[in-house]
Amino acid sequence: MPIAVCPGSFDPVTLGHLDVVRRARALADEVVLAVATNAGKRPLLDREQRVALARDAVAHLPGVRVEPVDGLLVDFCARIGATVLVKGLRSGADHDAELPMALMNRHLTGIETVFLPADPSVAHIASSLVKDVARHGGPIEDLVPPGVAEAVHAALAAGGVR
Repeated sequence: MPIAVCPGSFDPVTLGHLDVVRRARALADEVVLAVATNAGKRPLLDREQRVALARDAVAHLPGVRVEPVDGLLVDFCARIGATVLVKGLRSGADHDAELPMALMNRHLTGIETVFLPADPSVAHIASSLVKDVARHGGPIEDLVPPGVAEAVHAALAAGGVR
């Protein structure tokens, strides 16, 4: 039973993320949305919020679960028996950022990474852009799953993760 991992910080989870998860499910018997912390970024939502929002977002998708990740992603993959990482690419810039990570992950454990090109209908959606639009009072409800916009606005009003 192949297990695929879709990793990310999901700060917040978006409709673009869900598109990749749904398409990854066609490639594997089980998909694990792995919620990690990006050391190079200060998150708006704490990890518990990101995990809870992601779980709500994928609850209707059979064969998909959400797990938090501590430490190296490849170690997490080994623990759960994952055989492939799946990442969505919106542009060449995403490819340039993701390729070195894919090569390092393969170097460390042999795990392969599959890149899925973004569906054009969601290729413009990035968590960072969603947060920017929300910070400036713009609508984000059509960019994120139900409940996420409210959580983003509440976190912004509270000043985000400290």
